Amino acid sequence: MVLLDNSNFILRLEKIANAAKKDSSFTVTFKRYDGNNKPVPRAGRPPLPKPDVYMCLVRAQCKSQKISTVVRQEDVPTMMGMYSQFMKSKMDGLKRVKKVKSKAKATKG
Repeated sequence: MVLLDNSNFILRLEKIANAAKKDSSFTVTFKRYDGNNKPVPRAGRPPLPKPDVYMCLVRAQCKSQKISTVVRQEDVPTMMGMYSQFMKSKMDGLKRVKKVKSKAKATKG
């Protein structure tokens, strides 16, 4: 898994989305991240220290490609702005669902 900075993550995510548009899908996950890379210690051992500020770990995967980034608390508004712009530009393949009126509503109105 490749750890990237926020802007490079969005650029690589756009490349993954373009590649997945043809024949596959991709997933993006968000997870709270405390900065610890070690597993939880066994019983009787001292616990890992609690962080002052939590971060957000963002992962994307398409087939065998995996990328990730860590978003700090002060960078969340800019990262979410870039991510929402990416989502708006890449969600053009969705089809509008036609609503079917039920018979009960059709007879009343």
